Amino acid sequence: MAKLISGYWPKSSLSLSAALILACAVVGVAAQKKNAAAPAVSLFAQDNGKLTIKLDGQTVGHEEFEITPSGGGWLAKGNADIKPSKGQASKVSGSLALQPDGAPISYEWTSQAEKTNSAHLLFTNGLAKMTLQMQGAHPFDQTFTFDTPVIAVLDNNLYHQYAVLARLYNWSKRGPQTFPVLIPQELMPGTITAESTGTATIDGKSYEGFRVSTADLEVDLYLDSTHRLMRLEVPAAKVSVVRD
Repeated sequence: MAKLISGYWPKSSLSLSAALILACAVVGVAAQKKNAAAPAVSLFAQDNGKLTIKLDGQTVGHEEFEITPSGGGWLAKGNADIKPSKGQASKVSGSLALQPDGAPISYEWTSQAEKTNSAHLLFTNGLAKMTLQMQGAHPFDQTFTFDTPVIAVLDNNLYHQYAVLARLYNWSKRGPQTFPVLIPQELMPGTITAESTGTATIDGKSYEGFRVSTADLEVDLYLDSTHRLMRLEVPAAKVSVVRD
């Protein structure tokens, strides 16, 4: 061992000690950077597109959407413009912030028809706290309670949210899977069942079939090989949604 003289290490020992300290520091910083840069495992993949909405074979609207990384999580945004041949035209927009595991963080929607209505929701530990603002009325607060933090948000006329649901489904497990669901514009919580229906061919194109069912309605989704939403059909309502 080097001998300490007058409070100093010999020069050769000092150089070796400094080198060891520096090496350890570099390794430590590199490990911290590696851990900080490692992204959380996510169910989602970046996507964007335009959907054509048809009722009984006639085009009644369009929706533009994007699903993108945002602040360590994901953001699913959509804007739909509905112009039925009969009835009132409307516009609706929604912005859903998600954790990498699919649990919602917040949701905002705005609907414009005769009046403009909007709402903001915050999700925490199975609770959805909503503030609803209807034109000409005072804000209204309501809280919904769920048994799990992973909740499917499926709002009216925002069909890209079914693409989000398709990512929540466990494709390795398959079979029927149940999800709590919230339809914010209708202030309606509930339960849905989702299930892979196997390969389907439409207009000569092959898809992965995926069915979403409630007690009185079935929605058929058709996905590509990477589980992107390509088509959606609601047979009972004669509604079809096709990616452009």
